[in-house]
Amino acid sequence: MRGYVQLYTGNGKGKTTAAFGLAIRALMAGKRVYVGQFVKSMKYNETKLENFLDTLTIEQYGRGCFIIDEPEPIDVEMARAGLERCRKILSGGEYDMVILDEVCIALYYRLFSVESLISVLNERKERVEVILTGRYAPQQLIDYADLVTEMGEVKHYYRQGVEARDGIER
Repeated sequence: MRGYVQLYTGNGKGKTTAAFGLAIRALMAGKRVYVGQFVKSMKYNETKLENFLDTLTIEQYGRGCFIIDEPEPIDVEMARAGLERCRKILSGGEYDMVILDEVCIALYYRLFSVESLISVLNERKERVEVILTGRYAPQQLIDYADLVTEMGEVKHYYRQGVEARDGIER
């Protein structure tokens, strides 16, 4: 069975959440899932899933601190090392689903090129399903993907000064 490349992009909320929803679906079907998170370094609540599911692996390739500034050489180095790690994961075939979370942000900040990413994707085992997330997806990646969903912000409570939270009402 052929695996597809899915891309979740746009300025709306829910790209990573959609990816993790797909991961849970795959995990509950007995599949193995790998998540490589670019740019991120904080252990968000969704990363705690790894503690409960031995068929889920999450690795982070970032310091998460340059989003309002410019990336430093260490940020480029970490992202490129992460992309190389993902190359091995995708071509190894150990995982049924591979999520490259915030990979479009890594592209936007020129941590590596879209050509490098597509080269890595082309090396994957044919059956591996790939999920890509992040704002600012370049047209070349949109053209490459089999499925593209653009999340559009219509209204968001952040615009009214509400602080970030874990998504659960208290």
